[in-house]
Amino acid sequence: MNVSDEIKRLHELHQAGALTDAEFELAKTKVLGGAVNLDKPSGPGFGAGAGSPGDFASEIGALRRSRSDRWLGGVCGGLGKASGMESWIWRLVFVLFTVTFGFSLLIYLLMWIFVPEE
Repeated sequence: MNVSDEIKRLHELHQAGALTDAEFELAKTKVLGGAVNLDKPSGPGFGAGAGSPGDFASEIGALRRSRSDRWLGGVCGGLGKASGMESWIWRLVFVLFTVTFGFSLLIYLLMWIFVPEE
């Protein structure tokens, strides 16, 4: 049985009521091979979906524009450090969304203005 089948089966058990929300998150984390911390509660607001401790608001508050990895304002470099992805991926996402939808440029400018430097 591969990982996707196991996740699907866990989801079915959760939907049937055989697993609580906490049990489902714990089992999903075990299946995906992540470290399980039984001391901290998991669930909405505890970073269980993100895989990192803390809530979403504190992670957004810790976001900083990069001084070293920057082309324009350092927004993509900061997003790369915060998310663990390469900054070129964020640059590509911003360019593709700007070309296809047009709203990404506004988001980048707002982040350039409101996200402080490191």
